[in-house]
Amino acid sequence: MVSGAISRQSRVISALIMREMTTRYGRQGLGFAWVIGEPLIFCFGVLILWTLTKPAYEHGVRLAPFVMTGYMSLILIRHFISLLASALQANLGLMYHRQVAPLHLLFSRALLELGGATAAFVVVYAVLLALKEVSLPHDYLLLYCGWLLLAWTALGFALVLTGLAMRYDIMERLVPVISYVLIPISGAFYMVSWMPASAREYIMLIPFVHGIEMVRAGVFGEFVPTYYNPAYAMFTGAIMNIMGLLIISSSRDRIEVE
Repeated sequence: MVSGAISRQSRVISALIMREMTTRYGRQGLGFAWVIGEPLIFCFGVLILWTLTKPAYEHGVRLAPFVMTGYMSLILIRHFISLLASALQANLGLMYHRQVAPLHLLFSRALLELGGATAAFVVVYAVLLALKEVSLPHDYLLLYCGWLLLAWTALGFALVLTGLAMRYDIMERLVPVISYVLIPISGAFYMVSWMPASAREYIMLIPFVHGIEMVRAGVFGEFVPTYYNPAYAMFTGAIMNIMGLLIISSSRDRIEVE
């Protein structure tokens, strides 16, 4: 019975992922390739701009892998927030179907975004590697774990914001603002080791910092100092995920199916 229920839920989520890919990217033109093309263009744009205005090394860290790891991590966080916050409003018509629940819509978008961002990261990394701007990762396992940990915390934060947006109309306007505020504080464009020792304990309270630092530790290796506590980030992400699911569950009566 359990396996049958899991199979049914998987089919619903798989169908929603396929529908989301078709409606968002279409069947013609670049289609799903734009998931990779968009961050590739922006990443190279930022990299070119920084190359023209900054030295090749920042605090002893090479510029290209620093920008790559930071920008791709920021894309993952911001896309989780923006796409999950609008998931229910954009798919209200699907709520007519008894098999489709709000969590199906949210997790289908989350899985699609995680897959797209991961594919984009791999392609961007491969292109920079071919251009000899980056080297192979020093620790693949640490890189994978940091990326998944970042996705875990981003998912929890996005679910909390989604639940609040369901309850309070003003949150729909605040979500984009919060997404922009994360740019300077998320750790995408600085490293904890660059900060004064007195500020590090406060910076380490930001859960996203730990995943990004782990990603950079996996890319740079032990000769670049990094600070992270995966247990703290995992626990904080679990709290945010549980809180987000509880808020969403208690706000289902506020969903108006057209």
